[in-house]
Amino acid sequence: MEIKNEPYRISVNDDYHLDIRPEEATQLDVVADGHEHFHVLSEGRSFRLELLKADYAAHTFTFRVDGRRYRVRIADFYARLVQQLGMSSLGGHRTNIVKAPMPGLVLQVLVQAGQSVQKGDALLILEAMKMENVIKASGEGVVRSVKVQSGEAVEKGATLVELG
Repeated sequence: MEIKNEPYRISVNDDYHLDIRPEEATQLDVVADGHEHFHVLSEGRSFRLELLKADYAAHTFTFRVDGRRYRVRIADFYARLVQQLGMSSLGGHRTNIVKAPMPGLVLQVLVQAGQSVQKGDALLILEAMKMENVIKASGEGVVRSVKVQSGEAVEKGATLVELG
C-alpha cells in the first residue's frame, strides 16, 4: 500500500463525508482573493469562500460560502490511523508550544514574555504563500518565551511561542 495515494477524508459539518485523493485535490482551482477570502473553481462552478477560523493542529477550518457557515475537517491517512487505533484521546494534555503550521515569514510578533493571553488571542502574523495568517492562542496562559522575531523565516513545525 502506497501511503501517499491514500485519500484525504473530508467531513463537512460532521454530516457529509467524502474522500479525495491527492491528485484530485490538485484539480481544484483556488485563488486567494484578499487576506481570508478565496475564489474556488470546481467542475465548472465558481465559489467565493471566506475563512472564518483555522485550527491547524486539529485540521479543522470554518468557512462562509454564500452566507452559510461550514465546518470542514480534513484527515489524512495518519490522522485516520490514529483514530482507528483509539489513540486520539491520548492527546488530551494541554499543548504549551505554538508551532508554525507552515513555512513562512514572521511579519509581526504581537505578544511578549510575561503577557497573559486568552484562547483566540493573536500571537503573531505569519506570511505564507503571499497570505497573512494570524497565529492565535489555542488556550489561555502566560507567554513564557517568544522564539522568533519579525522578519525571521521559519520552517513548518518551528517553535514560535511557548505558553505556560
